[in-house]
Amino acid sequence: MVLDVDTGGSGVLYGAMKVSVGGTLKLAFRPWVEGIEQVPAAGPAILASNHLSFSDSFFLPAVLDRKVTFVAKAEYFTTPGIKGRLTAAFFKGVGQLPVDRSGARGAAEAAINSGIRVLEEGGLFGIYPEGTRSPDGRLYRGKPGGLARIALATGAPVIPVAMIDTEKIQPPGKVVPKLMRPGIRIGRPLDFSRYQGMDGDRFIQRSLTDEVMYEIMKLSGQEYVDIYATAAKRQIAEAEKAERAAEKAARDAAKAAAREQDDQTGGQAA
Repeated sequence: MVLDVDTGGSGVLYGAMKVSVGGTLKLAFRPWVEGIEQVPAAGPAILASNHLSFSDSFFLPAVLDRKVTFVAKAEYFTTPGIKGRLTAAFFKGVGQLPVDRSGARGAAEAAINSGIRVLEEGGLFGIYPEGTRSPDGRLYRGKPGGLARIALATGAPVIPVAMIDTEKIQPPGKVVPKLMRPGIRIGRPLDFSRYQGMDGDRFIQRSLTDEVMYEIMKLSGQEYVDIYATAAKRQIAEAEKAERAAEKAARDAAKAAAREQDDQTGGQAA
């Protein structure tokens, strides 16, 4: 579900964050942008982007004049104490909506409803069709349940976006970012009005999502992998676990061989 968070003065807060956070990002990292004219000056639109880094949700809004709303996990808004309140204020200020992700199905529905609400109010809604950050810089299969359902329910145009090199600035697990120039390529808006009335068709959802992912691939130049990023992360984790097990087995074997050699040497000396 979407948490009931006080949004009073959110426009003022977003404006302040836009100047402070956005201005700092542009000054420090000097992101380059192509196709910014593709984002409409008014009216609803979906910004569908690849996802390389936690910082993607900050760089994209920083270069646009309009507010972009993303969804973020509820923990960013509900942590107690002064630090928690500051974190909540920051995420609200940069246009993030809190979503309770305690249940996978409920979280998906909450994100979809959030997107529909933002678009019905004439806003820009940002979404990552891959569903999670790429584990290795490649582009993974888009999940149809979110992007397609939001686009078909609202009729809003889908604007493909490619984030470039943001994973090099702040790789997963790194706190201090590296100062370098990221890039943002924005493609032409995609109109899916031909699918009007077919929002419950899973094949239509898949077709729409694949079309968007193809445009993102062309913009980003990434290698495309036709599996979900979540599955890729599991494969990588399993491979790393197997590698650690093999390394441990090799170490144990070496220790056993060394003990056997010591026993043999001791026996000969005796």
